[in-house]
Amino acid sequence: MTTAFDYDLLVIGAGSGGVRAARKSAEFGARVAVIEERALGGTCVNVGCIPKKLFVYASEFSEAWQAAKGFGWQVGEIPFDWPTLRDNALQEVARLNAIYERLLETPGVNIIRGHATLTGPQEARVGTRVIRAEKILLATGTWPAMPDIPGKEFAISSNEVFSLAQFPQRILIVGGGYIATEFAGIFAGLGASVLQSYRGPLFLKGFDEDVRRFLAEEMRKKGIDLRFDHHLSALERHDAGGIAAHLSDGVEVFDTVLCATGRKPLTDQLGLENTAVQFTPEGYVAVNPQFQTHEPSIYALGDMTGGPELTPVAIAEAMAFAETQFAGRPKTMEYDHIATAVFSQPPIGTVGLTEAAALAAGYTVTIYQSNFRPLKHTVSGCEDRTLMKLVVDADTDRVLGAHMVGTDAGEICQGLAIAMKMGATKADFDRTVGIHPTAAEEFVTMRSPRA
Repeated sequence: MTTAFDYDLLVIGAGSGGVRAARKSAEFGARVAVIEERALGGTCVNVGCIPKKLFVYASEFSEAWQAAKGFGWQVGEIPFDWPTLRDNALQEVARLNAIYERLLETPGVNIIRGHATLTGPQEARVGTRVIRAEKILLATGTWPAMPDIPGKEFAISSNEVFSLAQFPQRILIVGGGYIATEFAGIFAGLGASVLQSYRGPLFLKGFDEDVRRFLAEEMRKKGIDLRFDHHLSALERHDAGGIAAHLSDGVEVFDTVLCATGRKPLTDQLGLENTAVQFTPEGYVAVNPQFQTHEPSIYALGDMTGGPELTPVAIAEAMAFAETQFAGRPKTMEYDHIATAVFSQPPIGTVGLTEAAALAAGYTVTIYQSNFRPLKHTVSGCEDRTLMKLVVDADTDRVLGAHMVGTDAGEICQGLAIAMKMGATKADFDRTVGIHPTAAEEFVTMRSPRA
């Protein structure tokens, strides 16, 4: 490594992928700096996975109190205090920020605060400071994309939702992805009146069709007003307070309007025009399997490259990058059998191919499916049901996809991902003895194919 550079590696962005790449590269002996203009930890730690999951936990208590009655607990009126949840979540985020700082400083990574602008293939500027590096890694992630409608300034994105000064009693959530769907469940559970509006015929595009339809039914049971083929055209201040939303079926007033209408790569003012970096037709940074852009000295990974936009994926990519570049152990990322969860209410867990994707790939499939009321709710009085589905290759018996909607779906599907990564067949599932009584045992007791 030449000393003509200030660093061997300059990482722009200190989110999950950037921090892991910087830390491991430094441990492998590289001279590393990270540039970050916001809080350490990126979207996941600050305005994503971590605070959102804490809010999910909080929102589940209201249903738990109701369910307790069937088990003999006499539960009275229990008020919810928004500032307590908000401030405790922010406190946990601050704690994690400090941990991320230590993770970088311990192996000797230099943290540079400010906005980075590339001025060349191996050079970046932060304020008046110019930094030269042999390799530059872009890991700036994505940013919420707001709809271009009149009055859009009255809406908030998921970046602002965790720090609202007051709890919204009436909230409009615009969008049909997992972020919108999760927040619909959160605010409904916390006691708000929730309308989720989506322009398409059914939300959660890309997930299994049965999962999408089943979740819509379950969410409506919880009082969430789901409207599909539905549009927001404008927002304005209402004379009596709140925000008037001009919807395709009329005007309604809300305390808060949350737009979760997609995210776009955070590349503005990054100076990519001063390099040979190119973009995909969808607007993501184009990279090869080694995360190298069209500019040989510049690499990129994580959400900004258009792969699965998941924190563990960015971390795994970062590990592959660091080991390849600075440990002499070339690695590429495997993207098959990545399990994921949507912390909707009830939650989704999924791994592998959907039924539609398997058919499109040319497989002949056999479907095993179960829809049942969990044991807990036979006493709780709750009307929640659980869906489980296996997509099996009819020719080889290999399990191609596993999908679940119900309590602990994410926890259960993580284990299934290991089995499927190892090539498990339906016969392997069948000869596995289940844990009784659990919902998870249903995955190893489904014997009859769906008609």
